[in-house]
Amino acid sequence: MTAEPHHPDDEKLLRQLGYEQELSRRMSGFSNFAISLSIICILAGGITSFHVGLCSAGGATIGLGWPLVCLFSLCVAGTMAQVASAFPTAGGLYHWGSILGGRACGWVTAWFNLAGLITVLAAINAGTYDFATAAFDVPATVNTATLRTAVIVLMTLSQGLLNHYGIRLTTRLTDLSGWLILAVATVLTVALLLATKHFEWARLWTFTNYSGLPARDGAVFPKQDNLPWLFALGFLLPAYTITGFDASAHTSEETVSAAVNVPKGIVRSVWVSGLFGWVMICAILLAMPAVKAGVEQGANVVPWTMKAALPPALAWTLLALIVVAQYLCGLAALTSTSRMTYAFARDGGLPFSDALRRVNPASKSPSVAVWFAAVAAALFTIFVPYTTIAAVCVIFLYISYVLPVAAGFLAHGRTWTRMGPWELGRLYRPLAIISTLGCLFLIVIGMQPPNQQAVKIVGGAVVLLLAVWLGLERKRFKGPPAIGARVPVP
Repeated sequence: MTAEPHHPDDEKLLRQLGYEQELSRRMSGFSNFAISLSIICILAGGITSFHVGLCSAGGATIGLGWPLVCLFSLCVAGTMAQVASAFPTAGGLYHWGSILGGRACGWVTAWFNLAGLITVLAAINAGTYDFATAAFDVPATVNTATLRTAVIVLMTLSQGLLNHYGIRLTTRLTDLSGWLILAVATVLTVALLLATKHFEWARLWTFTNYSGLPARDGAVFPKQDNLPWLFALGFLLPAYTITGFDASAHTSEETVSAAVNVPKGIVRSVWVSGLFGWVMICAILLAMPAVKAGVEQGANVVPWTMKAALPPALAWTLLALIVVAQYLCGLAALTSTSRMTYAFARDGGLPFSDALRRVNPASKSPSVAVWFAAVAAALFTIFVPYTTIAAVCVIFLYISYVLPVAAGFLAHGRTWTRMGPWELGRLYRPLAIISTLGCLFLIVIGMQPPNQQAVKIVGGAVVLLLAVWLGLERKRFKGPPAIGARVPVP
């Protein structure tokens, strides 16, 4: 067995932030990029939520809405990357909020980020099951609610088992996932474009009101006449897909040259996913036999299009590979969630923190945190429907994104004067404003019907967090060690 490599610069910076090296630092720059690419996974959100975009304002949501939101996501990623370069810790957003905005900001950010990561894991695995059963025509008599719950729980627990054995195995699988996503997306795109006999390019910018459809299985969005608002609601497709890039930050303490490779991983995963995803979903739209017929398929629209356009053997092979990529997406999401859990518990922010912060001496993995995250995500899928899970995870994650970005805007040039090696310079503050306002807008559209249940979930979470902070944690929770100095020396 080879000796554990030493990375004195990384360990020195981590020590300045108040922590000793406990996790195994084995991830390369590509592996750090691959884990965010795997969680974004255009073969997961881009396909399982394709109907959310299509059934709002039609093809224009695909052709115009996707790149618009991806440009916004790139703004968020850029601002996050600059902060990550200065503070490369497993706590990620939680540490940034604490150091730049104070204990309360950090504590609230931690809970929203953790809730967002757990719900995104639940959404990925629920979406994987629903896609697989639709793609492979599992009959309704077999596809019972009991079977669905059992399979999703087993999927989540198997991902926990793989994570339990440490970052080396997980890294190999997420590296594979990164290549698999790009390869399958490319083959699918090329195959659909070659199979399309007549290109109706106007589909990409045509606005059509598809609210109230599909009529067969229940409308994606309730019937309404406000087409611009429907176009905005379709932003949930790219917003749900292009999330989870904070995974690069959460694996900072396991990444070599983290101050450089982590910000690169964050930004690169967003623009690569945005570009490949846009070309892929445009190809799906163009290959569709008829847009209205695709809308009527609802959540089954992508498998329906693939089976209609491609030779059966190729269609079935690609569908199977998409399911594999979606499963690996859940694996990477669990890795990110467990690292956030570990980092927050390390500072005493969670119940049973002493247990949740434990690192397995053999695998150098936070095994207790892994199983906590896996069980929490499995339970969430049992009680909340998929569409609401997807909306809630977007809201929770974007709240956790906006808090440290806004804190960074206020601290930039004041209490935060020492940057890491990756920075935006004068662009940081304007992009921080765009990121903050855009996040607030996505939070609003994520609560609209049929996801109005998200209002109760998010509202209840806000009230509960305020009560717990004011009643207990304000006096008890000390925050990360670096908070005393506000901004450590890089």
